[in-house]
Amino acid sequence: MDVVIANLPLYLQGFSVTLLLLAVGGAGALVLGTVIAAMRISPISTLRVIATVYTEIVRNTPLTLVVLFCAVIVPILGSRLPFIIAGMIALAVYTAPFIAEALRSGINGVPIGQAEAARSLGFGFTQTVSLIVLPQAFRMTIPPLINVFIALTKNTSVVGGVGFVSELFGVGRTLANAHGDAVIAILIGVAFFYLVVTVPLGLLATQLERKWVVQR
Repeated sequence: MDVVIANLPLYLQGFSVTLLLLAVGGAGALVLGTVIAAMRISPISTLRVIATVYTEIVRNTPLTLVVLFCAVIVPILGSRLPFIIAGMIALAVYTAPFIAEALRSGINGVPIGQAEAARSLGFGFTQTVSLIVLPQAFRMTIPPLINVFIALTKNTSVVGGVGFVSELFGVGRTLANAHGDAVIAILIGVAFFYLVVTVPLGLLATQLERKWVVQR
């Protein structure tokens, strides 16, 4: 483990980039996923079709292809994005459909009578969804959403794996190439930092799920 301790600053630097990818990519995915979920239940058929097609295409496409598209194809089309920004966009675009599907399951769990009552009070679709339906859907789907963010944490490694951003996995790959006799220790160090994020999130999801079952 000497190589891990000696290169701890590199691990911390890569870990900070991983956290940045998680925070920005996760925030973008949450916003986009919420919009997609609202479009899936929209009374406008065109919006429903667009949301459905987007969801089915993106969540059935390998994340590596999405990252490559954002990091390589987008600049070719004329938009010069820093690779880390392209990685954030790729993570947000890829994760949004999973958030949308989790929210849609929560929306389906909201009694339809509440939406009907809101409409009888004169609320429009946007008001009904934003003020009545989505707050309850978020509450019911917090554990699944946390699981999506756990997956997102691990998916940040794809951005480094492609080779454009030196996040945690990228740092581990670089160190493994430089210290071939300590690959196992280096990978254990990488895994440790991922577990620092994913284990607490998993425990939080479990606690919230138990709390929700009791309240329900």
